[in-house]
Amino acid sequence: MNAQTIPLIDVQNVSKYFGSVIALKDISMSVRAGEVMCLLGDNGAGKSTLIKILSGVHQPSEGRYLFEGKEMHFSSPRDALSVGIATVYQDLAMIPLMGISRNFFLGSEPTKGWGPFSRFNVKFADQVTREELAKMGIQVRETTQPVGTLSGGERQSVAIARAVYFGAKVLILDEPTAALGVKEAGVVLRYIAQARARNLGVIFITHNPHHAYPIGDYFTILNRGSSYGTFAKSEISREELTAMMAGGEALEELSHELAEFARTDEKAAAALAGAAQDLKAEAAALQVEQLPTRFIEAEHQYAEPLPPAPLDGDA
Repeated sequence: MNAQTIPLIDVQNVSKYFGSVIALKDISMSVRAGEVMCLLGDNGAGKSTLIKILSGVHQPSEGRYLFEGKEMHFSSPRDALSVGIATVYQDLAMIPLMGISRNFFLGSEPTKGWGPFSRFNVKFADQVTREELAKMGIQVRETTQPVGTLSGGERQSVAIARAVYFGAKVLILDEPTAALGVKEAGVVLRYIAQARARNLGVIFITHNPHHAYPIGDYFTILNRGSSYGTFAKSEISREELTAMMAGGEALEELSHELAEFARTDEKAAAALAGAAQDLKAEAAALQVEQLPTRFIEAEHQYAEPLPPAPLDGDA
């Protein structure tokens, strides 16, 4: 096998247990250079647990984790990052009031000067930031612009460009389009395509098949900690992908339940209509009892006007 056929990341029959809870069971997945592997699943499918294994936060309870053909046992995200596995989380580690170039080098700031006189190398940071963002097709007016003024898609692009600059071979993107509108999501997908064109392996985690399908080369689908398998784009349609994510059996069961609800509602509506008709008939049949005659005569008597009061001096 040559370097191109060896996966950058290859997890084989990986499982993860938290006490008696099975978070993942027998998951296999791989990604090669110049590929986008989409990891899909609804909430609770196990995506977050697998991300943490891939990025070195967790170690698998069972199975093997290989990077470039060598078995790995990461004890921290720093270990994963040291071999070129960079994870860009949805809640980006950026300081909103800090400029773009400072965020770009956050934690690895270039300096100039010596000892107590060393300081942030603004000119170098500005140049590198502009060059790296330009390679991703991004143009900025001022690299001192606060990153908080950028859109969500632009922040994602800065994070992706930063990971590439610091030597990432694999980008793990955690729901990068989740909180974005249609246009902004399209921007991020374009940057993912740029990363693939630069021969990086990309693992794109999402619960949205409409974002995954246009950009993905392969798709691994998780459901409740298990895998439905991995499919090449030529092997699965967008509709099939969506149905598998939702769980075909679950959708069929829901369809039967909704049909039963509809039948029950029809019966309930018919019963209510019958009850309403019965109440209407009873109301029509009710007769208001007449008051006794003596009360009617008394009412008429007190309704007549009283005689006028006598004037002063009248006998």
